[in-house]
Amino acid sequence: MVEEGPVEAVTGEQGELFPDESAPDELVGYRGTAACQIAGITYRQLDYWARTGLVAPSIRSAHGSGSQRLYSFKDILVLKVVKRLLDTGVSLQNIRVAVDHLRRRGVRDLARITLFSDGTTVYECTSPEEIVDLLQGGQGVFGIAVSGAMQEINGTIHEFPAERADGGVVEPVTEDELTARRKARNAG
Repeated sequence: MVEEGPVEAVTGEQGELFPDESAPDELVGYRGTAACQIAGITYRQLDYWARTGLVAPSIRSAHGSGSQRLYSFKDILVLKVVKRLLDTGVSLQNIRVAVDHLRRRGVRDLARITLFSDGTTVYECTSPEEIVDLLQGGQGVFGIAVSGAMQEINGTIHEFPAERADGGVVEPVTEDELTARRKARNAG
């Protein structure tokens, strides 16, 4: 069960992850093997989750033998959140409820929430006050900052080949300064 908090802007709220309208193109996707590597899951998990509807590819689903699923940035983000929830012991049944809730959110909305769980229930917190209220309950909880997962994906996703669902050309992403420094450090 996902307990919802208010979604209005609050003082102290984290800034937008994509402030310059550079949100991921909704027609650009990544094949299953790339989605697995980016999200840190196995292909077997990806296939099972797609077949059972936990996280289905939103850009292109498989249509028989030889066809390739195509996962969007948001799909990969949800895969990463599912992996983190599983790693902390949340049941797949409770994860399904949380994922259904996340699906209704836009990418920008997802950047503003932190998921907390006590191992049984998954809670959504959108403000520092909600986090304090949850922690004052006295039980052990863990948190997943969705924006942190988004930033991790943003840092690595450009290393993988992307495809456009409409067959168009995917514009290469220019390297930011940090990525260029990492490459130079790893090469030398």
